[in-house]
Amino acid sequence: MSDSVRSETVEAVDKPPRAQVSDAVDTGAERQRDYLSGFLAQKPSGEAAHEPGGALYEAVIDALKDIFDPEIPVNIYDLGLIYGVDVTEDGHAAVTMTLTTPHCPVAESMPGEVEMRVAAVPGIAFADVNLVWDPPWDPQKMSDDARLELGML
Repeated sequence: MSDSVRSETVEAVDKPPRAQVSDAVDTGAERQRDYLSGFLAQKPSGEAAHEPGGALYEAVIDALKDIFDPEIPVNIYDLGLIYGVDVTEDGHAAVTMTLTTPHCPVAESMPGEVEMRVAAVPGIAFADVNLVWDPPWDPQKMSDDARLELGML
């Protein structure tokens, strides 16, 4: 008993017929163009990206936590130098901050670094930094993590 394999050479194969809309069975029901239209038009529920807890807002906070005071080994956010962060829906970030003293050696460069770091966050179109002196900074504005780092707890 021998197993044999048969082969056949084919020159061309006819293309199968293409489906046509006119071939569809008419059920009399109106055809909906996009059954997902309501679903796709919905806005995401939950936290807005630009509000506290939202992804964009938290990314700005994370960027601020990457900036350290050159004289104190604590980031400027935990140090309490950031008084406010506002992020709009169109990606404009406004940071209100202070420095430990008006005579701080980084008084000229720190706001520029904050602006540059915040503007580099994906989703932020542009950033503004408002440097304020009122209320003045004091050690009570530091987070517990900062106090622990500096041995003040």
